[in-house]
Amino acid sequence: MSARPEQKSEDMRRAMLAIGRAARAASRELALASPESKRAALRAMATHLRQDGSAILKANAADVEAARAGGLGHAFIDRLTLTDARIDAMARGLEDIAELPDPIGTTLSAWTRPNGLNIARVRVPIGVIGIIYESRPNVTADAGGLAVKAGNAAILRSGSDAFRSAGAIHACLVAGLKAARLPETAIQLIPTTDRAAVGHLLSGLDGTVDVIVPRGGRSLVERVQQDAR
Repeated sequence: MSARPEQKSEDMRRAMLAIGRAARAASRELALASPESKRAALRAMATHLRQDGSAILKANAADVEAARAGGLGHAFIDRLTLTDARIDAMARGLEDIAELPDPIGTTLSAWTRPNGLNIARVRVPIGVIGIIYESRPNVTADAGGLAVKAGNAAILRSGSDAFRSAGAIHACLVAGLKAARLPETAIQLIPTTDRAAVGHLLSGLDGTVDVIVPRGGRSLVERVQQDAR
């Protein structure tokens, strides 16, 4: 017997709130992580992407097959498709992020008031970033890696057409966090293709999400502009 619609909605709400709370807790720990720890996590993520390439390609093949069966166009399928070379490019991207200067604690400007008070503008983490993107599997690695480098927790919402691929890539990111002893919930992938999850994310998840970043077409950007709280 299937759950009633109102029960399904409540279960979704609770699950999404749990994701938000876990991200908030992880963000506090990640904000204090050393540059060395974040660098180690990013390198480990890259290593796991290469080691688990066959599992990623298997998941991606299922996504591509479903896209073809759904009649999606050649350009879309090309963006969706992963190869060994594209997986290696994702890994190299994470390694490049790892070697960037750590942004946290950087002084952007400083000045002294006439009364002798010294003021400085210093970079700090944002906190929790929700990232909604369409069916480009590589964005899972790019977005997660950049968030960690800047000391932020990330809640990722992949396009439904790349859901299996994103899950396989996300598993590698979590393995990298674990290897560096950083909180595994610092990068979370929303575990459903239900569009209602996006609405909950845009609501702010009871104040646990600080900013939403859309990466996709005009309709996605317009929805975020309209519904984000």
